[in-house]
Amino acid sequence: MKDSDPDVELLARIGNNEPAAVNEMVTRKLPRLLALASRILGDADEAKDVAQESFLRIWRQAANWRSGEARFDTWLHRVALNLCHDRLRRRKERPLSDEDTAELADSAPPPDEQLETLDRSARMAAALAALPERQREAIVLQYYQELSNIDAAALMNISVEALESLLSRARRQLRSQLADTPGLARPGRGKS
Repeated sequence: MKDSDPDVELLARIGNNEPAAVNEMVTRKLPRLLALASRILGDADEAKDVAQESFLRIWRQAANWRSGEARFDTWLHRVALNLCHDRLRRRKERPLSDEDTAELADSAPPPDEQLETLDRSARMAAALAALPERQREAIVLQYYQELSNIDAAALMNISVEALESLLSRARRQLRSQLADTPGLARPGRGKS
């Protein structure tokens, strides 16, 4: 664990009901929370709900935060992941269908030169959604959230070796699903 947590001072200010601190926390954390929840859930509206609930929990915990037990960012990711898991359980983890993926792509028609990029993104999103939950979670934490193996394993409450095994199986399955899709980047080795 690192000696200094960059969020501790900001949490103390939030605990003292400073509106500027709340705005700073939202600016600092919202993009990553939305990205995490969107990739795990495959639904932008649900991701917004998860981010909103995560911020409510921040505000409730800010005054009582005890530094040194865990990094705030690790705790926040765990809260967001737990909220995503709750939503997946409620809907019985229904992977995105081709119809869902097409609906997502059609919501904002891009310029012609971006069609190929959007198609690759949609195929990758569908392949990611088809992964088992734990494999998808490992891929999202490492490649999209850019967490180290150690941090991702801690968030998932598993050993680094177990995380590496999940990542290996997930990369193999993604390669298989995307083998006939030219131009898609294939997940490679992660950070330790």
